[in-house]
Amino acid sequence: MGFMDKFKKKEAGESAGSEQPKKPRYEDLTPEQRLELAAKPGKDAMIMHKYYGGKIETVPKACIRNFDDFSIWYSPGVAEPCKDIEKNPDMVYEHTCKWNTVAVVSDGTRVLGLGDIGPEAAMPVMEGKAMLFKYLGGVDCVPICLDTKDPDKIIETVRLIAPSFGGINLEDISNPKCFDILDELRADCKIPVWHDDQQGTATIEVAGAINALKLVGKKFEDANIAIVGAGAASIATARLLLGTGFRADHLCMCDSKGILNMDRDDIDDAHRLKKMIAEKTNGAGKKGGIKEAMEGADIVIAASKPGPGTIPAEYIDGMADDPIVFATANPVPEMWPWEAKEHGCKVFATGRADFPNQVNNSMGFPAIFRGVLDVRAKSISDEMCIAAATELAKCAEEKGLTPEYIVPNMSEEDVFAREAAAVAVKACEQGLARKKTTYQEEYERAAAIIGRSRKLTRAMMDQGFIKKYVEPAQ
Repeated sequence: MGFMDKFKKKEAGESAGSEQPKKPRYEDLTPEQRLELAAKPGKDAMIMHKYYGGKIETVPKACIRNFDDFSIWYSPGVAEPCKDIEKNPDMVYEHTCKWNTVAVVSDGTRVLGLGDIGPEAAMPVMEGKAMLFKYLGGVDCVPICLDTKDPDKIIETVRLIAPSFGGINLEDISNPKCFDILDELRADCKIPVWHDDQQGTATIEVAGAINALKLVGKKFEDANIAIVGAGAASIATARLLLGTGFRADHLCMCDSKGILNMDRDDIDDAHRLKKMIAEKTNGAGKKGGIKEAMEGADIVIAASKPGPGTIPAEYIDGMADDPIVFATANPVPEMWPWEAKEHGCKVFATGRADFPNQVNNSMGFPAIFRGVLDVRAKSISDEMCIAAATELAKCAEEKGLTPEYIVPNMSEEDVFAREAAAVAVKACEQGLARKKTTYQEEYERAAAIIGRSRKLTRAMMDQGFIKKYVEPAQ
């Protein structure tokens, strides 16, 4: 039995064979033990991905009472729904899985913090995304990794496959082409298209920021915010923060070359979004790099280069009282949580599920698409994302905020139905929904669909259709 097994057994007060022991507290571990624990998910992933041979599969959801049923599901009976859809194309939502199916599309050019690793290497991430869509949101998802980096080819491919799907989730496409791809597809496609690294990440960052500031007793409209990184996630986060009520002159963004300001000669029309940020923000006129951007900040939101060490923990010393740090680079945050706490950080969040305060888009995209699909929304607006962020923040606040709990986590099933309902209602208010609903109607619908998905997975595990993985004896 290794040191972590012994620690878990002692901490949980249960047998070492318990499947869900209480997580160890990093404060109680040595630096070496902390690093070993942080590396464990990656080591386990290398074993378990091979063991299962992928994470998703396709199974029938309609009854097959006997082989005669194939005359209904396929020829000749299937011709009747085909003809019905030909007369009225919207009937495709009634007769097929389109109403609940999303494609997650990537070219593999910006995967996690790994960069341009190619479409094949991106597949484990896209499969994982599909798994989260189904388990957390009850949404069927197909991973599609494209063997091209050409924006025009990506746009054309998505246009061509769009009739098969109720929505498109763009994923891990490099900046700046991801912005143009999204803009063109949103203008052309008849289904909602979004880039999760933009709106999805921004949604949960905003939810976390709202509650973290509440926890330390600061008003978000008065807060000074430093954003480290100027990629898709950071720019969308800035946009949503401003839409929620944060002041533009209190926001400062820093890219790899320093703080965005209009004195820089490398920010021109070719970098239109960076230029827009530089024009609207940085009321204090800051110049320099990450350290200068963080000086006097109440909250730092980083979505930049994986660490540790991307942001030296001592930079926290120059922040305002009760500093808040979101270090969300994956797979390793810009600094470790224990380093941040040693320098007085009051609330620390990462994008990882194995640390407290996972500020990660997994709490956003499954529920947002649940609400979007259920009302057949035409697009996903920033206002819909802000509605999702506000509902997430509210859910956590009702449960009770602590320095290690500022946003809900994936185990809180009810949160996803509430978030879906908030999104669906906002879509109706904005005239973006093809089907009308109320908050209560969508909450009940979403809860039933999500509940079925989780129960189905558990039942398949209990009955052995999903093999149980047993760690080899040490």
